Amino acid sequence: MSGIYIHIPFCKQACHYCDFHFSTSMKKKDEMVLALAKEIGMRKNEFDNDPEFSGVETIYFGGGTPSVLTNDEINFLISEVYKNYNVVENPEITLEANPDDLSAERIFALSKSPINRLSIGIQSFYEEDLKMMNRAHNAAEAIKCLQEATKYFDNISLDLIYGIPGMSDEMWKQNIETALSFGIPHISSYALTVEPKTALRKLIDTGKIAEPQDEAASNHFMILVETLQKNGFIHYELSNFGKENYFSKNNSAYWLGKKYIGIGPSAHSYDGEKRGWNIANNSLYLKSIQNNELPIETEILTISDRYNEYIMTGLRTIWGVSLERVENEFGLEYLNYLKKQAQKFLKDDLLSIENNILKPTPKGKFLTDGIASDLFYLNLEE
Repeated sequence: MSGIYIHIPFCKQACHYCDFHFSTSMKKKDEMVLALAKEIGMRKNEFDNDPEFSGVETIYFGGGTPSVLTNDEINFLISEVYKNYNVVENPEITLEANPDDLSAERIFALSKSPINRLSIGIQSFYEEDLKMMNRAHNAAEAIKCLQEATKYFDNISLDLIYGIPGMSDEMWKQNIETALSFGIPHISSYALTVEPKTALRKLIDTGKIAEPQDEAASNHFMILVETLQKNGFIHYELSNFGKENYFSKNNSAYWLGKKYIGIGPSAHSYDGEKRGWNIANNSLYLKSIQNNELPIETEILTISDRYNEYIMTGLRTIWGVSLERVENEFGLEYLNYLKKQAQKFLKDDLLSIENNILKPTPKGKFLTDGIASDLFYLNLEE
């Protein structure tokens, strides 16, 4: 399975918690769309040497805020993918969108386009939360866009953030119930994380906003898992819940180590052996593409890198970490190391082994990333 990710590096305004690459100036938007189309063409041969390549199966517009593009711009970029690559029949084509961009007219027009999956950044249905996070939409727009989107789209995901300062367990439950009331088949949910050099970090440091509490986030996570599982959702990745047949194909491919090409400034790519990333600067990206140069840096992944990535992604998913795969792909030395490091977590009922698959227990799920880091092996081959 292969996918193409297209990074749209523009937002109407900066959310306080966000550290992704974007610009709030739209001055270079037209220029950027042409550059993205050109990069799509410049990289059309990258899947050629992959014997498993049967066609692009997913196209994903991420950002930034991809819904700041017009429908014509989105359709143009999709047509460029089709022009330069073999695309399977009925690919998953996802657009990340914010509620303030999803008017009834816009949603209807998108439903007539190749886009067949919407990922909507709701984050919260409470006005005070949206204001604190500096979201561009309000609570009424969140409700209205879901009322309209569900009329025309079957495959919808929405994002919710938990662990917000001041959010009680009851408020969090209500956020989940509101989302469920629309019959949405996929929910992505993340703890509010304070990244360095963000507005949120500054607001906390100056005492204007309280620091998010790990205990509250942990409680919210357990409520989320329990509520969604009761409502027929499968907890298939640490932050993602989907009903049967509604898992994100794009994201699942990433977690399962499949190959993908990332288009646009700051976008990442992976071909199974090396990882690449485009420069995270709009002006420099545009200049490089206009000079017919790819603004990409790459690194060849060592066996330790690949092992660590498999541990990190595997533990986050329902597919877990296959001990057989670790032995076959990385060798007995890695398998023995993994078993040794896992012992304390098995003893504390944070990990379990069943059918030769290592997975977090329900108790260990919220701690997955920390557990994974303890299972990493650095510089084994040196």
